[in-house]
Amino acid sequence: MEPVKNTKKLAGRTLFITGASRGIGKAIALKAARDGANIVIAAKTANPHPKLPGTIYTAAQEVEAAGGKALPCVVDVRDENQVREAVKSAAAKFGGIDIVVNNASAISLTPTEQTEMKRYDLMHNINTRGTFLVSKECLPYLKKSNHAHILNISPPLNMAPHWFGPHVAYTMAKYGMSMCVLGMSHELKSLGIGVNALWPRTAISTAAMEMLTSGGDSKFYRKPEIMADAAYLVLCREPRTSTGNFFVDDEVLKSAGITDLKPYACDPNHADDLLPDFFLDWDPSQFEKFADKMNLTRYTEGGEAKPTEKGNIAGLFGKIESLLSEELVKRVGASYMFNVKGQEAGTWFLDLTSGSGKCGKGEPQVPADCTLTMDSKHFFDMFTGKLKPANAFMSGKLKISGDLSKAMKLEKLMGSLKAKL
Repeated sequence: MEPVKNTKKLAGRTLFITGASRGIGKAIALKAARDGANIVIAAKTANPHPKLPGTIYTAAQEVEAAGGKALPCVVDVRDENQVREAVKSAAAKFGGIDIVVNNASAISLTPTEQTEMKRYDLMHNINTRGTFLVSKECLPYLKKSNHAHILNISPPLNMAPHWFGPHVAYTMAKYGMSMCVLGMSHELKSLGIGVNALWPRTAISTAAMEMLTSGGDSKFYRKPEIMADAAYLVLCREPRTSTGNFFVDDEVLKSAGITDLKPYACDPNHADDLLPDFFLDWDPSQFEKFADKMNLTRYTEGGEAKPTEKGNIAGLFGKIESLLSEELVKRVGASYMFNVKGQEAGTWFLDLTSGSGKCGKGEPQVPADCTLTMDSKHFFDMFTGKLKPANAFMSGKLKISGDLSKAMKLEKLMGSLKAKL
């Protein structure tokens, strides 16, 4: 049974949703589609992604199967022309635009020194600029609607320093979306356009979250449907009297009389033991218990952030992946397997034999030229330059089997990467 029943209040309305090919964006699209709404799926994924499920076309099929009408549009929200053409196509097909959901977002939880400017630009161009651009281009049509909403999937503006210190670039970019709510709600109030933000109380099970936590345990998450139901309730409200709010999903549901949130838990057995999301006021000790289970940062009231020992290797390989290139493959030309023991036990690989290379958890698809075995703490120290591979090998901390000449190439590679890791 659905906790929030469809009321048909959005029947015939046109929703322009960014990032709607998967995750929260698609869940919101499907909820509105059950009312018989028109959904513009504005997202980049036209062809299947190797790591992320869904395209704008598969999402469109699901929307129409749910009872809505769909218009899939290839849209990179950084591109003015793509946004403008998608908005025009939407208005031409459906006769206007009533609702904008700014869901598209980019994330990188890196401190200042480790944040590359291309990553900084990506987050700001998608999160803040993209939200502003899409809202701006849709405004001429929203002005003509008698039920005009803009809903940004962004957090309350919480100025606590511990939300800035660990990843100031991401926080600034995400808060840019929230500042659009603050400013536009005031600017557009006289036009009857409601502008609000919606944010989850807990972590939501999406492909992006899985990548962020390196496959973190989703039993501590809620399903995207809680955000979809909360968004539906907000978007059904009268926009002239509901604007300038920073909503949180569970509060929206409770205001509608829905107090049993257990159906939204990925694992009902952990419905009362969920990972809290960023930017909300809660006791940091509540987050602490999850830090050792998953690849997370510990947040403290004093504004300091301390990486957990658990998850160092997952984060390390995520960083290595961003540094892979065809030039690196040509220079090294070898495949490595790492048998990691201790606290972060597992098998990892680094394949530098073709293309621009691959790395990650598990065994390489091509036979490993050499296998390295060591404790997780020593492994992390070795890749970050705190422990020289030769010293690790001589002291017995590192065991190598296979082609030693390829292992020596890896040592040189570590030397070139350590300044970037």
